[in-house]
Amino acid sequence: MIIKNKKINFVKLVGAGNDFVFIDNRVCRITSAAQLKDLACKMCDRKFGVGADGLLVLEKSGIADSKMRIFNADGSEAQMCGNGARCFAYYLSGGKQPGKSLSLVLETKAGLVKAHVNGDIIKVNITQPKGLKLGIPLKVSGRDIKVDFINTGVPHAVIFVEGLDKIDVKSIGREIRYHRFFAPAGTNVNFVEITGPDSIKIRTYERGVEDETLACGTGSTAAALIAGLKVPGQVSKFNVHTAGGEILKIYFTRVGKNFKDVWLEGRAKLIYRGEYYV
Repeated sequence: MIIKNKKINFVKLVGAGNDFVFIDNRVCRITSAAQLKDLACKMCDRKFGVGADGLLVLEKSGIADSKMRIFNADGSEAQMCGNGARCFAYYLSGGKQPGKSLSLVLETKAGLVKAHVNGDIIKVNITQPKGLKLGIPLKVSGRDIKVDFINTGVPHAVIFVEGLDKIDVKSIGREIRYHRFFAPAGTNVNFVEITGPDSIKIRTYERGVEDETLACGTGSTAAALIAGLKVPGQVSKFNVHTAGGEILKIYFTRVGKNFKDVWLEGRAKLIYRGEYYV
């Protein structure tokens, strides 16, 4: 299918500072993955497009209420996006008013994701975390550092620091993102400061966006889970203070060094609707 000179209706959604362009592919009927990747690059461009961290694509599902595909700003297709899933569920709910809740199941490349919508508060369960590795020794910019790792639907490196505001997230994050240890897929990179027994601050370099973003749902989840292994006691909830100023809530149950029932909660909103001409 050729989508040249085609008008595409879209909406702009934001969750914790992560912004997304959303299209209904049941209407657009773009069948080529290459065309969707190209569309993501063009629509997410902040100078010549709509501008966004990613493109959310709604498609029919035979195993869930809806299928969510997520394309990063560079055109790569992601397996999962926590804040993207929250925005996706919020749009499907029609913007339910407080007190009117809705439950959904979304099909993603990372598996089925449950979502609960209550007004603009959306809670999604994160697919079973895997691949936990603690204290990975890396040489970055000539320095020896220790990095933790976990996959919360997508890969995340987590580095605990002091003085988070002074960290050069873009340059250090990029070096770790492309480090040979994480090749060939690479990794997202989260710099985290523990601020209390159940509270952390985070800044994230996102793979696919190739820059620091104001928030990252799966990154906040990864950071909270690993922080749960480092703080005293059996913590089951973390408040994650994002660079965008919003606080995301992460809930989980820890069994030794394993996790289950992992949920990400925060607000989402629709910013505007528009027409994009390809």
